[in-house]
Amino acid sequence: QVKLVESGGRLVQAGGSLRLSCAASGRTTTTYAMGWFRQAPGKEREFVSVINWSDGYTYYSDSVKGRFILSRDNAKNTVYLQMNSLKPEDTAVYYCAVRNGMPRFSKGEYDYWGQGTQVTVSS
Repeated sequence: QVKLVESGGRLVQAGGSLRLSCAASGRTTTTYAMGWFRQAPGKEREFVSVINWSDGYTYYSDSVKGRFILSRDNAKNTVYLQMNSLKPEDTAVYYCAVRNGMPRFSKGEYDYWGQGTQVTVSS
């Protein structure tokens, strides 16, 4: 079982920056991926970014590419999502997720989820 705890969400003005954290505890397989999804009111949960824990390679959705940066701290089993140039359309609940295996972009392929952290970007 893997437990994920997110933090860092808050209200921020458009154009500002925010850093989300997700700390993982528990047992995972040797190969796993850790990433972020988000869900705005009335919308489906969508992929944001994911990192392959084995080699550190990162993937981003087109909507955040060039603005968001995903990084990790191996010793702390923690990932950080640095969000820059935030827009009102980035407003959502951001969820951390882990899957056993290679990175995937579909929410249905993830095994563990955090409780979510609210990010609100005001215009």
